[in-house]
Amino acid sequence: MVDFLPALIAAASLTVAAAESLPDTRIEALPRRAALPSDTPAKIALGRLLFFDPILSATRDVACATCHHPQHGWADGRATPLGVGALGIGPKRVLVKGAGVAAMTRNTPTVLNTAFNGIESGKPHDPAQAPMFWDNRVRSLEAQALAPVRNREEMRGDVCTEAEAVPAMVARLKAIPEYQKLFKTEITAGRVAESIAAYERTLITPDSPFDRFMRGDKSAMTPAQQHGMEIFQKAGCALCHNGPMLSDFKLHAIGLSDSTTSRREFRTPSLRNLKYTAPYMHHGGTPTLDDVLLFYDRLMDQAAETLEGGDDSTLPPLDPLLRRMNMLPEDHAPLSAFLDALNSDSYDQSVPDRVPSGLPVARTP
Repeated sequence: MVDFLPALIAAASLTVAAAESLPDTRIEALPRRAALPSDTPAKIALGRLLFFDPILSATRDVACATCHHPQHGWADGRATPLGVGALGIGPKRVLVKGAGVAAMTRNTPTVLNTAFNGIESGKPHDPAQAPMFWDNRVRSLEAQALAPVRNREEMRGDVCTEAEAVPAMVARLKAIPEYQKLFKTEITAGRVAESIAAYERTLITPDSPFDRFMRGDKSAMTPAQQHGMEIFQKAGCALCHNGPMLSDFKLHAIGLSDSTTSRREFRTPSLRNLKYTAPYMHHGGTPTLDDVLLFYDRLMDQAAETLEGGDDSTLPPLDPLLRRMNMLPEDHAPLSAFLDALNSDSYDQSVPDRVPSGLPVARTP
């Protein structure tokens, strides 16, 4: 028997290692608060004005709220966004003839709950390391806030170079007496970003039926929604859609590539407030949640073919976790019911009447 001990120990070690490599599939309620100690009421109010003020753009006609509008779930309701060189808000926004720019290639994520990006079950959340954008290319709300200012298609246009964009924005703000008063100190790019991030940390939805249910109110979710939550775990959805945000914030390949780059892996989107943020996927090419479920049905079939040794030479690379999914056609209805429990109407949808620059405020008719 002694001769077998090394093999048994090695097998046990492999089993433990395999278990440790599996994702944590717990799903949890959101924290009720995202604000940092430095997020004073004055800073939040200033961030709100900056968020809606087109003065941040080099062209003076695009605000953060142009693509992240409260009337469209703090997104824009479009497949892909239009920044400079366009008119209108939401799905009605159109390019101006001869603008010289095109629609961007990635769907606008909602600002709702982005304060919790990167949060994991049972672990401290570090806002400074929160991943942003579909490719996780920057960390923190503060870093994200200035990225569109530098981007040609979003807020810069051809007015200035990328290197000039942020200093020029600061100079425009310094020339406005009301902003000089509101900042109460020197206006810098860092303070602009901090103010916008402070405001965005107020845009959270911690009291959905799911959140109330997970905190102990067992009447908050209907029986159909509770059944859907069981199916959600059983079907393997929580392999990637886990934690308080229903996202592992990792990059996965699901057979969709970027139309202008070779990127095939994109971040797992949060499943919160999907009711207000259609269309879906990184390319905005999936109109409804029913379409999303059908997409994954077909995707699992493709993943199963590769697992069974089929010819996958014509298939794009797929994440191995897809092989662990087991969603059936009859699961669609209960899954939809559960996803509805992740929606919340209780978020700020207000728009300032005016902004210090005096420029028009982005608002729907």
